[in-house]
Amino acid sequence: EVIYVEERQPSFELELAIQYNTGYSDTLVSYVNNIQTQEGGTHETGFKSAYTRLLNEYARQRGLIKDKEPNLQGEDFREGITAVLSIKMQNVQFEGQTKTKLGNPEAKNLVEGIVSSKLESYFAEKKHFDVGDIIINKAQGAAKAREASKKAKDLARQKNSAASNNLVGK
Repeated sequence: EVIYVEERQPSFELELAIQYNTGYSDTLVSYVNNIQTQEGGTHETGFKSAYTRLLNEYARQRGLIKDKEPNLQGEDFREGITAVLSIKMQNVQFEGQTKTKLGNPEAKNLVEGIVSSKLESYFAEKKHFDVGDIIINKAQGAAKAREASKKAKDLARQKNSAASNNLVGK
């Protein structure tokens, strides 16, 4: 199911579409005034922080994350996501000459506020509980894989350092 958010204010417009797939990579395509921002910017930062915070709150409310368990990370929620974020605003400030990264600090706060309020009401509806639960379950699987990968890297590093310690003098 596609999650769609739209908000129009006098000097700011936002459109957001989110859909998950069974893959492991994430795709986030963003636009400012119909110009693609390949390097992201403050609007993407606002989306990511609002989305992560909101889904962690949702998971705790639904009892999918226990009180003593740590919050899931943003990368866990973004595994398998395809999202398109488009904003339109005045006085746009791009970083660099290529216009590939938005620099307006107010865009972060606007996007964060809109995404938080709209998705909070979306996930509060009982008919969307199954969508939220699927997203949380996928994120929990991603978190387990991330932790296992971290443990494997740490173990490999320990073996490397132990092997190099045996080279003590002739």
